[in-house]
Amino acid sequence: MRSAHLFCAALSWPLLAAHALAAPPPLPAERLTVERLPPRSPHWVYLYDYVFDNEIDARVYLFDGDSHRRLGQIGAGFYASINLSPDGGTTAVASTYFARGSRGARTDVVEFTDNSTLTVTHEILLPSKRALSVSSLFNIAYSADGRFLYAAYMTPAASFGVLDPAAGTVLGEIDTTGCVAVIPSGRYRVSSLCESGRLLTVSLDAQGHELARAMSEPFFDADQDPVFVQGIPSAHGNVFLSFLGQVHEIDFSGAQPTFSAPWSLVEGAEKGHWRPGANQVGAIHRELGRLYVPMHEGGEGTHKDGGTEIWVFDLASHRRLARWPLKVHGLSRATAIQVSQDPAPILFAATETADLAVFDALTGRLRHITRHVAQTPWMLLNP
Repeated sequence: MRSAHLFCAALSWPLLAAHALAAPPPLPAERLTVERLPPRSPHWVYLYDYVFDNEIDARVYLFDGDSHRRLGQIGAGFYASINLSPDGGTTAVASTYFARGSRGARTDVVEFTDNSTLTVTHEILLPSKRALSVSSLFNIAYSADGRFLYAAYMTPAASFGVLDPAAGTVLGEIDTTGCVAVIPSGRYRVSSLCESGRLLTVSLDAQGHELARAMSEPFFDADQDPVFVQGIPSAHGNVFLSFLGQVHEIDFSGAQPTFSAPWSLVEGAEKGHWRPGANQVGAIHRELGRLYVPMHEGGEGTHKDGGTEIWVFDLASHRRLARWPLKVHGLSRATAIQVSQDPAPILFAATETADLAVFDALTGRLRHITRHVAQTPWMLLNP
């Protein structure tokens, strides 16, 4: 019996050897590469996903409004604030990380992503007092020339950091006496909203040091009709909408901000019934002077409810041009909107059910719906 086993083993060795000799050569080592994105399109949009169900893992998605494809993703950590550089080539993401995921040592940081490859190029460590705030273009913001990046702080004392993106350093901190947000204008000016309804404006020198400050007269009543902190960039400054639908246009092109007389989105029987609301409450096509606002029927306390309709206004005449109901397209409430700035603009609308709708911004014609584009899409940025 033993000799039979030895005979079988002796026969198997040549077979195993032959098999080993016939085995294919090992695969070459894999070389990882980074693909470059196609040339930037005016119909691209950066979608900030807060990921409410697992909020330490926010993301920024790059979406093409023409091909309706997701082109890439940027990690964004916890309660991120995002903005684009003036040339659109960089995404700045201010985020917070904890050593044990949701607890442990806290690190606040701004990460800079090259928008041609969506790779992080460098970062700036911040003091651990970054304002963890609702989505807004004014949590972090670049100066017009890209020389500075401003970051809102809150401890709860309010201030902002002046950063040098090129050098990767924090240059200093400016106290804002309780006023919040970083609204850039001029060469090196930063304005902040105050609970008194005023606007604080701080002027800086080329090294990021304070030169002067000025406080405006009140332009809104924070007790009777506060404004949304999510201001909307316009041709000469920013537009702030109030909870009741008042439109406050601020011109930042002069030495100091100037304020136009407010006007209302709602008139007649609509007044007191319809109001704006969302996480991102409006968009403006700056050359056309068109204002797009998600509107809904609701009472006090519904300012965070998304819009069941998108209303379109002419900023020069204050006239409403159109109402675009969303329900007819099978869409839930709009929580964030953005419009491209080209001559053939499209309007993006993210909804409560995480769909992303693309409309012709001139006619309101629905072009496409991408279902479940994210978990909780709260803000849209157009390069």
